[in-house]
Amino acid sequence: MHRLRLSLVAAALVLMAGCATHQRQDSLADTLDAYAATLRWGDFSHARGFIDPDYRDAHRPTPLQLARYKQVRVAGYDAGRGPIPVSDTEVRQNVKIGLINRHTQGERFIVDHQTWRWDPEAGRWWLESGLPDIVRGQR
Repeated sequence: MHRLRLSLVAAALVLMAGCATHQRQDSLADTLDAYAATLRWGDFSHARGFIDPDYRDAHRPTPLQLARYKQVRVAGYDAGRGPIPVSDTEVRQNVKIGLINRHTQGERFIVDHQTWRWDPEAGRWWLESGLPDIVRGQR
């Protein structure tokens, strides 16, 4: 009887862990889709809501950076192979983003190296790498 009870408890723990993993994966897919949609619409101010609050507070954009985000239109967002797990609570993905300068109509591409972290207390994924650097490589 004692062994049966231990087996049932062990099975329940495995199922609960599986449910937590499944919930975390569903949440990741939903978060990445919502973030991609937000960037596709060029809503960089709303995209800041996906950023880890500690990172967001420590890296507030300057007025110049905010003006640069308003100067571009997002023409494409390609997550390629999608997220790559680093651990149970962290994934990384490289996204190719097409940008069109609103003034010159010139198009260029950047690669955004994203790191996402699961926050069990908040029950959500946070972007730890910040908004895409849209001026990288420009002088």
